[in-house]
Amino acid sequence: MNFRALSPFGVEADGIDITDLQDSEIVNLKQTLANNGFVVFRKQSASDADFVTFLARLGSLTFTIGEIPVSHQPDLNIVSNIGRTKPPRSVFHTDTSYVASPPAFTGLRAVSVPTPDGGTFFFSDQYRAYDTLPSSVKQQLANAQVLHLVSGLTLAADVESQCWHPLFKRHPISGRLALFLSTPERCQEISGIAPTAVGRIIRLLYQHSIRHHRLYRHQWQPDDILVWDNRCTLHRADEAQFSGDWATSPLRDRVLHRGLVLA
Repeated sequence: MNFRALSPFGVEADGIDITDLQDSEIVNLKQTLANNGFVVFRKQSASDADFVTFLARLGSLTFTIGEIPVSHQPDLNIVSNIGRTKPPRSVFHTDTSYVASPPAFTGLRAVSVPTPDGGTFFFSDQYRAYDTLPSSVKQQLANAQVLHLVSGLTLAADVESQCWHPLFKRHPISGRLALFLSTPERCQEISGIAPTAVGRIIRLLYQHSIRHHRLYRHQWQPDDILVWDNRCTLHRADEAQFSGDWATSPLRDRVLHRGLVLA
């Protein structure tokens, strides 16, 4: 498989069709995701069924309870602004981190994107976020756990809604440590830290993790497929694209289909 390095991180697949990958290339893709955070596949003619088949080769598919499934492919959920009366909220996060086994990989397929600019999407490098922490912070919080909680979804009482995860998580494939946080409203406690100090520490770590020099800005094009590793990246849509008439104008309609894959 041929990849082109992006700046400051990530790769773009060169002339690769996701429906035509060998088993060895799937193994290579997992390693590439672990090392580089995300892969951009351009000009894919894949259907939703093809997309599901591709994701299932990376691992077992999972679904976030409370999301809206794609009617003909219930393993996927819909990410769209259509029908909204107000702009959605967009913050850096990692997907479904409030469960004991969060998705290792997320895939997004561009079903419909606005023209001419397509809308944008950001990734943050959490390896780099960890590497650039002061040594004193790494030492003090080396064994810290963070309590991740659900937000933005209404769940039944018997559905998993919170879980502790290491603040510094070692990736099982790359072996590197990454800063493993989500948006601060989903990170409520740190083991060994007084409750009065938790909020400030979480905010400082979060702001450190999303500094502009470690962000990649993806410009959506028709037929794009994005796949990323949730264990070493954060992501969000560009907040600026939700301003003005985004939520109501058909010229700004966006439909993406999302699939989640367990490790």
